[in-house]
Amino acid sequence: MERIKKCVAHCAHSPLSEILSTAGQAALEAGKILRNLYSQPHQVRYKGEIDLVTEADVAAEKKILDIFSRRCPDVAILAEESHADYTSVPKGAVWIIDPLDGTTNFAHNFPWFAVSIGYAEKGEGLAGVIYAPMLDELFCACKGYGAWLNGEKITVSGTGDLGKSLFATGFPYDVRQKPESVIAALEKVLTRSQGIRRAGAAALDLAYVACGRLDGFWEIKLKPWDTAAGYLLVQEAGGRVTDFRGRTYSPFDGEICASNALVHDGMTDILKEFSF
Repeated sequence: MERIKKCVAHCAHSPLSEILSTAGQAALEAGKILRNLYSQPHQVRYKGEIDLVTEADVAAEKKILDIFSRRCPDVAILAEESHADYTSVPKGAVWIIDPLDGTTNFAHNFPWFAVSIGYAEKGEGLAGVIYAPMLDELFCACKGYGAWLNGEKITVSGTGDLGKSLFATGFPYDVRQKPESVIAALEKVLTRSQGIRRAGAAALDLAYVACGRLDGFWEIKLKPWDTAAGYLLVQEAGGRVTDFRGRTYSPFDGEICASNALVHDGMTDILKEFSF
């Protein structure tokens, strides 16, 4: 809990400090569940052709919701497994939760997954936490106060050359039916960059942009719980987040382009033709 206290100390004068503390504690508790279940046989069911859910998603989300019901019962919930319905951007205070981002990885015992918890008001991200339990890395951000990894301040990379940049991306769940634009975008970025990684957890990809391990990330057809915490991390670490055309980003948008800001225009120059 010491690392949460260090983050909260940086925004102690903000009304968001208690929100950040609650989110951090919930992420750590959910992460403990994921870590304990990781090596166990998994109960897997399919929400779509390649869209999985396991017993761990459900158990981790229940733990988070139990904590929130005690600590902040008046805040609305948007969560992937049990409160996933929305028709518009919520106007009031809302928790946006992915209890296990990277479920397919988890189900295959590939240790790249995370808990993602964002807090927003009037559609604006104000606090965010991402916890990678197998790496024991806790990323936190508070609007206007910065971003931290295990309590230490983080910043985006200083790479300004697209050809020397390392990027990450992901594939939508309907990629089997509609692979053309996804592969075309991948080819265009690949041939103009140093490399691309596709590890399968958007929240962690964004966290890695925030701490300078990646220079940029793009993906389409994500849900709010995939990016609600991560996009704030990138912004608070000095990066830039837009859609493919360089327009203002919202987690309720269908496409995201995040970067260290220095290579952002180069990324959107490539990606704008794939905007939808």
